[in-house]
Amino acid sequence: MTTIERITIDPAICNGKPVIRGKRITAQTILEFLAAGESKESILKQYPTLEPEDIDAVLRFAAGMMENNYTIKQMV
Repeated sequence: MTTIERITIDPAICNGKPVIRGKRITAQTILEFLAAGESKESILKQYPTLEPEDIDAVLRFAAGMMENNYTIKQMV
């Protein structure tokens, strides 16, 4: 599976947030666990339906999002 196959976006699941393989586990949730210092092994124990490749796909997806250009506009 590629990142595109592992990370899905469906308006009917988790309000359209990117999720892993159509499950109700958002990419954001996995990133927050990693940012808090959780290991991949710990995350996989907490979410036994995940595969190690899912976590790798989340990281690739997040890195890909950083390739975009963003503009911050001040709101009045």
